[in-house]
Amino acid sequence: MHDPLSAAFEELAIPAALVERGRVVRANPAFARSVGRDPGACAGEQLEAMLRPGQLVRGAADGDAPWLALLDLPSPGADPGVARALLDLTRGLAQSHAQEDVAAVLARALSSLFPGRAHCIRLVDPKTLAQVSLLASAPIVDGGPPHVSLRGEAVRQAGLSEAALQSGGLRLVDEDVPCCAGSVRSVAVPLGAGSQLFGLVSLEYPPGAPGGPALDEPLLVQVTNPAATGLRNLRSVAELTFLKNYLEELLENANALILVTNRQHHVLLFNRAVSRLTRLGGEDALGADLLGLLPEGERERTRAVLQRGIDGEAVTGFETRLSIRGGGEALVNFNTAPIVGHGGEVEGVIAIGQDLTALKAMERRAEHFQRLAAVGQVAAGIVHELNNPLVAVVTYSDHLLERRRGRELDPGDAEKLRRIRDAGERIQRLARDLITYARPGADSPEPLDLGILLDQAARMCDPALREARARVLQEIAPAPTILGGRAGLLQVFVNLITNAAQALPERGGTVTLSLQGLGDEVIARVSDDGKGMPPEVQARIFEPFFSTKEGGRGVGLGLSIVQGIVARHGGTIDVASEPDRGTTFAVRLPLRYQGTSESTP
Repeated sequence: MHDPLSAAFEELAIPAALVERGRVVRANPAFARSVGRDPGACAGEQLEAMLRPGQLVRGAADGDAPWLALLDLPSPGADPGVARALLDLTRGLAQSHAQEDVAAVLARALSSLFPGRAHCIRLVDPKTLAQVSLLASAPIVDGGPPHVSLRGEAVRQAGLSEAALQSGGLRLVDEDVPCCAGSVRSVAVPLGAGSQLFGLVSLEYPPGAPGGPALDEPLLVQVTNPAATGLRNLRSVAELTFLKNYLEELLENANALILVTNRQHHVLLFNRAVSRLTRLGGEDALGADLLGLLPEGERERTRAVLQRGIDGEAVTGFETRLSIRGGGEALVNFNTAPIVGHGGEVEGVIAIGQDLTALKAMERRAEHFQRLAAVGQVAAGIVHELNNPLVAVVTYSDHLLERRRGRELDPGDAEKLRRIRDAGERIQRLARDLITYARPGADSPEPLDLGILLDQAARMCDPALREARARVLQEIAPAPTILGGRAGLLQVFVNLITNAAQALPERGGTVTLSLQGLGDEVIARVSDDGKGMPPEVQARIFEPFFSTKEGGRGVGLGLSIVQGIVARHGGTIDVASEPDRGTTFAVRLPLRYQGTSESTP
């Protein structure tokens, strides 16, 4: 048999068997249940020997040719329109959208096919076997329905596993227990499909009711078989719908960039991460040609990658660019894979990737920091090497000046020697300051005079100040010492003074350093009369990697580090600025050390 015909034969509600030379070649599950056999135990058996008393078959044998035997469904006392009732059952099940609909359709069929009997339909969760629904045509016995139970023979005829059902809590009994009040007998059959139990249906017999369990069970099995299949299909649809919605939400809200196209490159999925990156809404992208969302120079490369996916090949590490609405491009990296349909053919391509724009920028910054670190190591080595000859210069200058006191030198030469000594000592101080500033390790708290620290920072920034033609004005009022980390706070003031110098116009300007004590804190200010900042820039100056300096003069980390050092000291840093009116940074520090600051080279 072809697959569709085979499936229809298996799910046929009427008991049917393919017979050749008197032996059953193949029987559907309905036939096996009707004759009390396991579904796989019918093949090879003599048809006549399998029939129960009173069971008849319809069909005709033509010599040795195979023929289809249909088992009659005896049901004495039933309505003569059994076929019509079964047809109505099939139609009703096809229109059911929930398990309650299936139960209602089944209840109508039972009332039509088994008049004079009561019935009880109990639906259970196939995973836990807990009862989830009950529908009865008569009042339930006092105390509620009995525990879910079935006869072992009924379980075996349905092809279900007794051990699995017992482990789930089902009771196997020798005789069915009525659920409806006033019933003296009952017959129950499982609503089973595949290896799952979806419920059980029982016919109940009040005193004087027509029929009986032995006579009614074959037809009852035929009625419940399509109902069980309907319940299984509804559950499968519900699970598939849940899984579909779950996957859609997962793909839509994933942090990764996810795109899906069909064979014609039309976008089928454009998740939220891609929308945020490209500033395109789903309504603008869905159905559009993916290649049209790329810069022109990237289209042919991407077309080739999509074609490899359509040909069944996965591609990893494909870098391309996406156009951004409003201008600009985003660098992205994608892994692509083919999407294979039910027929085994590729129906489209899925691309999952990440935005490399920020990553590449961080890589460039990291490379820049590595170069700065290398330059710092070289500078430290140079300072160390310079220190030894400077010691000799200063020492010999002092020696010659001592001889000047003995009248052995010309006064003009003595003045030159003093200048040589002063210049050497100045370079030595700068070297010591640089070594102190760059020395790694813990920045242990110590008593600090911020006036001296501001002066030291100004000396270290002398090259930058001279380059900016800056005049330094110090307004250092007497202030109490604080307890803090020398190297960290020195870094704070070096950074602020350097920034102030770089903010001055080309013609030069003034950098003002001020200090005052106020209650239990000391306030140090670094001001300039440079170009100033608008409010939108002031709001972001402490953000990492935000910089307004042009020509690669800054990477935007200085002020964020300054803010961190001040915060670790328990202080605050504020900024006041106006365009073309200059900028003032105010560092407020408590007199007592508040944290565990470490120097940041």
